[in-house]
Amino acid sequence: MKTLVLTMVFALSSVVALAAAPVQTKTQICLDVSGSTLPVVCTVPSSRLDRREYHCQCPQGLRVDVDICPTGVKAPIENLALDHVRRVAARDGSLLGDHIGDRPICVDPRNP
Repeated sequence: MKTLVLTMVFALSSVVALAAAPVQTKTQICLDVSGSTLPVVCTVPSSRLDRREYHCQCPQGLRVDVDICPTGVKAPIENLALDHVRRVAARDGSLLGDHIGDRPICVDPRNP
């Protein structure tokens, strides 16, 4: 009976720890010299519940930090205007906090 209670306590504590895991607010993308996106290769944990990214690298292009869109906000539409704004804004190595018009430059969360 004691082992059953201890098992239940352990299971409950692990569920609470997973629920309290911090939500990732930024990621990395690869940009071409024109400002268009290129494929990025990220190392992620093998769990479907844990959506963190450990390390991302760009086989080509410039690796840039970018915000993940919060709930209810859609990523801007991919077009030449966004490419131009990204090219200019990425000169500092980051797109964090940058905007296109009145909309933030962000990307949709990745699906595992």
